[in-house]
Amino acid sequence: MANGWSIIIGLVVVVVASVAAWFLSPKGETQTIWRSSLILSFASCYMMWAITLLAQLHPLIKPRRGDLTNHSAHES
Repeated sequence: MANGWSIIIGLVVVVVASVAAWFLSPKGETQTIWRSSLILSFASCYMMWAITLLAQLHPLIKPRRGDLTNHSAHES
């Protein structure tokens, strides 16, 4: 099960991947485009993953089960 450390571990992985993309991008005229594309892709994927994970860990609306019946209505 996911916990609070998942966000930190994911951030470390994204930072390591971004640093690797910075140094390992192919040299040439398009080096800036490669770097920007890879780092922005890593950051965007991390943000989407983190938002989705946090929304599941701490939902804004508490889910209710629909298959439960109201006991007070049946006790009369």
